[in-house]
Parts: sequence; structure tokens; C-alpha cells
Amino acid sequence: MNETQKNPVFTPVLIAGCVILMVGFAIRASFGMFQIPIAAEFGWPRSDFSLAIAIQNLAWGFGQPIFGAIAERLGDRRAIIGGAILYAAGLSLSAFAHTPAQLQLLEILVGFGIAGTGFGVILAIVGRASSPENRSLALGITTAAGSAGQVFGAPIAEGLLAFYPWQTVFVIFAATILAALAALPFLRSPSVASKAELEESLGSVLKRAFSDPSYVMIFLGFFSCGYQLGFLTAHFPAFITEKCGPISTGSILSDIGITSTSALGAIAISLIGLANIGGSISAGWLGKRYSKKYLLAGIYAARTVVSAAFILWPMTPLTVVVFSLAMGSLWLATVPLTSGLVAHIYGLRYMGTLYGFVFLSHQIGSFFGVWLGGKLYDLTGGYDTVWWIGVGVGAFSALVHLPIREAPLLAKPA
Repeated sequence: MNETQKNPVFTPVLIAGCVILMVGFAIRASFGMFQIPIAAEFGWPRSDFSLAIAIQNLAWGFGQPIFGAIAERLGDRRAIIGGAILYAAGLSLSAFAHTPAQLQLLEILVGFGIAGTGFGVILAIVGRASSPENRSLALGITTAAGSAGQVFGAPIAEGLLAFYPWQTVFVIFAATILAALAALPFLRSPSVASKAELEESLGSVLKRAFSDPSYVMIFLGFFSCGYQLGFLTAHFPAFITEKCGPISTGSILSDIGITSTSALGAIAISLIGLANIGGSISAGWLGKRYSKKYLLAGIYAARTVVSAAFILWPMTPLTVVVFSLAMGSLWLATVPLTSGLVAHIYGLRYMGTLYGFVFLSHQIGSFFGVWLGGKLYDLTGGYDTVWWIGVGVGAFSALVHLPIREAPLLAKPA
């Protein structure tokens, strides 16, 4: 029996984790499609809905280490069930919101729900259940599942919005996230921590991590990933709808039924998710063979170049498609590498909590990307300023990963 047969990559834990992430992220990736319908119904300025999604991202970030700690203390499945209930409650109650303040408050529930069903908890489960030789690839496949949800999330939302009011679509999505809990019985992850890791307390691990310059640099570097992803998810469909040139009759896009820039906006989010399936899996595969910190620096540098090139060229349907595919290949490729780097340096025992704090930086970035997108749009009438800020923070992240010490930080003896 060869090594692959003894330690398969695709396990019930991996598949179940992928299902939950796929459903959760399909819903999460569709929120940009609600920007214009909600603003049109209530006459809200763009910044009001943007602030609601920004608060959702921030709550997601603060909830991630909390749910990571809950999973490590009370059990993975309890954390996921709690997250799904909060997610569904936030979506259902949002359907009855009539003021920006109501929607913004309810997005806190949605954000915590995403935290309980998202990367921090699921990646820790998959990481512990995977063999060392398969861990990086397994994390990449799990990350790709989130992108697979993104492929169909925005188009499904657009299709539902053509037949139902946005309030009904929110309720449908609430029922869907609860249905994903059917995968829970397969999420049985063993603890593969060393004896030293098992004996070390969470407090001492956090103290060691936050006193380590490498952990601080990982934390800071993940900010730009969140900024760029948050902005694009919430504002890119609207950006395309308002600024992209018309879709020509007889073009490939029109031949396949994409005749409006609104439809192109939904497809752009799907293309990003589709390209990222390959990007995340490739990043996981490369992370097993090459330095994770240099791969991360390269990804952020490539994002910087792609983003700068896109904004400098006139926006056409072709440049939207090319940018979506290019950015998509880099979209969540940072996640398996960042989570794998945390596991490699600080161990598996408290991976959920440690990655959760790093992910908080990602979500702080998302908050600013979403909120500034709406705020600066209202002030300037466009998205160019917030886009160039994203280019700058991407370059910063490329540089900050270079000094990271990529070696296990061993527990101190008692």
C-alpha cells in the first residue's frame, strides 16, 4: 500500500468541511447583488449599505478567534451549529429591516454566523485531520470550496432577485445555511497535537505568538487581502454596472445571454470564484514544496500589478473578464498558505484561535475596503480613490512577508 492510499487527501472530514464552506460562502459572496435593490427601495446613500456590510466583515473578524476558542474548548460541531443559527437569524431578521441602523445592527449576527461556519473553524478541523504531507493541499482544496460557492452564489442571487423581493431571498438563504448542517455528522477530527502542545495553555500560546515578530507580520500582511476582497465583493458589481462600456451585440458575452453590465457584474464575481478554485488548490500544492512566505509575497505583488493595470486601462467587458480571471487566481490563494504558515510555526493544538486572530486583521481590512468604498463613492462619485488605496496596501503586504521566520516556534519547557 503506497503513501497516498494510507493517507488519502479526500476524507469525509474534508468533504463535509467543503460543503459547509461552499454554502456559507455562496451566500456571503452574493451580498454585493443586494446593494442596488436595497438602496433603490429605501433611497439610502451607497455608504449606508456599505457600512452594514463593513460591520458584517468586522463582526466576522472579531468572531473568528472567539469561535476558534469555542471549537477548541467545547467542540468543533457545537461551534458550527452556533454559527449557523446566528447566520440564519441575522439573514431572516434583516428581511424586516427598514432603516440603515437596523440592517447594520443585524449584520453583526450575520458576521458572527459567518465566523462560526467559515475558514477559522473549518480549516482547523481539516488541518488536524490531515496528514502532514497532505495538509497544505487539503487546506487549499478546502479554501477552493469557498470559491466554488462564490461561482454560483452571485448568479443565484441575481436569478432569485428577478422573481422575488430581496427580503424573500434573504429568508431562502437563511434556510439554506441551516440545511448545510446535514454535513455535520462527518466532521470528526482527531487531535494530532504533540504532547507539549497539549500541555501548553491557550494563554501561553497566545503570549508566545504575539511576542513573535513573525506572527505580527503575518497579522499585518493579511490586512490587504481582506481590504481587496471586501471591496470587490461588495462594490465590484456596482462598479462594473456604472462604469463598464456596453456589451456589443454579437459578442461572445451577448451570445451566452450576458447583455447588461448588471449581469456582467454577477458573472465577474463568479469568474473570480471559478479562477480561484484552481488558484487555491495550486497554492496549497505549492505550499508543500516551497517557502510559504515567499509564495505569499509573490501573490500580493501580483495582485498589486493586476489591480494597477486594470484601473489604468479603460473598463470594457473584455478587461472585466481578464481582470476577474487574473484576480481570481490570486483571490483566496493566500488562505491555505497563511493558515498553513500559522500551523507550521505555532502547531495544531490552538490553530483555530491563532489563525482566528490573524483573520481578524483580514476582516479589519475588509471593513475598511467595504466602508471606504461606499464613503468615498458618496464623496467623489466614483471608486478610483479606494481602488488605488488597495493597490498600495497590496504592495505593503508583499514586502512585510519577506522577513518572516518560517520555522516552528517550539513550546518552552514547563
